[in-house]
Amino acid sequence: MTRIKLIFPFVVGCVLYSLPIPQGLQPKAWHLFSIFAATILGIVLRPYPMGIMAIFGLVATLLTGTLDMCTEALVGFQTPTIWLVANVFFLARGFIKSHLGSRVAYHFIRQFGHSSLGLGYALSFSEFFMAPFIPSSTARSGGLMLPIVQSICHAFHSKPELNTQGKLGSYLIQCAFHSNIISSATFLTGMVSNPLCQSLAKTEGIALTWMMWFSAAIVPGIMSILGLPFLLFKLSPPEMKKSEEAPLWATEKLRELGPLSLAEKKMMAIFSITLGLWIFAEQLHINATTTAMLGFSMAIISGVITLEDALAEKDAWHTVLWLGILIGMSKYLQIFGFVGYLTQHLSHFLAGFSGMQAFYLLTLSYFFLGYIFAGNSAHVSALYVAFLSLMISMGAPPVLSALVLAFMSSLYSSLTHYGSTAGGVYFSTNFVNVRTWWAVGFVVAMVNLSIWLGFGSIWWRYLGLFH
Repeated sequence: MTRIKLIFPFVVGCVLYSLPIPQGLQPKAWHLFSIFAATILGIVLRPYPMGIMAIFGLVATLLTGTLDMCTEALVGFQTPTIWLVANVFFLARGFIKSHLGSRVAYHFIRQFGHSSLGLGYALSFSEFFMAPFIPSSTARSGGLMLPIVQSICHAFHSKPELNTQGKLGSYLIQCAFHSNIISSATFLTGMVSNPLCQSLAKTEGIALTWMMWFSAAIVPGIMSILGLPFLLFKLSPPEMKKSEEAPLWATEKLRELGPLSLAEKKMMAIFSITLGLWIFAEQLHINATTTAMLGFSMAIISGVITLEDALAEKDAWHTVLWLGILIGMSKYLQIFGFVGYLTQHLSHFLAGFSGMQAFYLLTLSYFFLGYIFAGNSAHVSALYVAFLSLMISMGAPPVLSALVLAFMSSLYSSLTHYGSTAGGVYFSTNFVNVRTWWAVGFVVAMVNLSIWLGFGSIWWRYLGLFH
């Protein structure tokens, strides 16, 4: 099966590469697109991990002479974005290793967990609170939230193997998953693909800062997170309505953790400094990558994490690998003129639409194309630059277009169980069947879409982003 999945993108790439070059395109532009398309298809089919597929694509550009090894092929690794992501991954390890993340979740459960609805809010608030500090939706879901959710479910004997998932577990799993999606959209440091959007936006001359992202996303983000547990309570109601034992369970877990440890205090101080520098980056003239590196350095010096922890952070190094390669390919698709060529031809289909009409139409198209992508990064890598360029060429506000496409890059993931890695993590627990996951996910996605494009538009107009 692995070989078949590998052969298919190889054949597609070869066919595209050998086709006559469209008039108006230089050969390198078409050849790079052919390799890039095959690479993205390989990432979607996943015969090998994303990093390996990216390396295959990079090797293809070198063997065909499409990119030069010394001056072009590795240019993506010079991008500050990938080192921002890596260093925030290291910081996230300190958040988990010190147990500060678990302590936060237990406090929310103790405060709100007297009912199943309250537990839904506790998990959603925990996820939302930790998203700015843990940049991997996978790390938050699989490394932090899922063990807590499963512990709660087991405490109430809600297990798939007992056919009692509907008692509580199905509801809580969906709360944890969809709150992960909303949190990822709200913060620049909430998901790995967000800095990728930030980097790709620069190819259109748009500089997105942490505070700019936060300012635009926080109002619709809070509205979505506040409504989510209640919405799911109606769409997928748990059989058990009361959970008086949950606060007692959380209290016992906090008792096991004991008083706030020195490592947790250090981690709180480090994250406070880091978050403050991200927020006031423009005033202090310190870029986000420098801030992340400073935070990592403080975590090392304080002993919260070790060099071995950083070296063992496989997701961070894997992300550096594929992100650097994909950013480099995307940059040269722009330089070689392919994105401009594509934008010019696609704009003919939107003739007669105003800038804002094109903005909303393309946003919805970008959102629903998420059905065919397995993973946020593949979705962003394949579509973000082309859609952003097309929006701008049609007269849509550049900054607003860059931000909204970035938000949609997370929010579309509610549609399926494969749209994000977090979806795969939660779906694999078997608490929710495919039919329920897709049906409930569609409604949640539509509600989020309405909030972000409806109430969000009012907020964005207030911020002056429609200019």
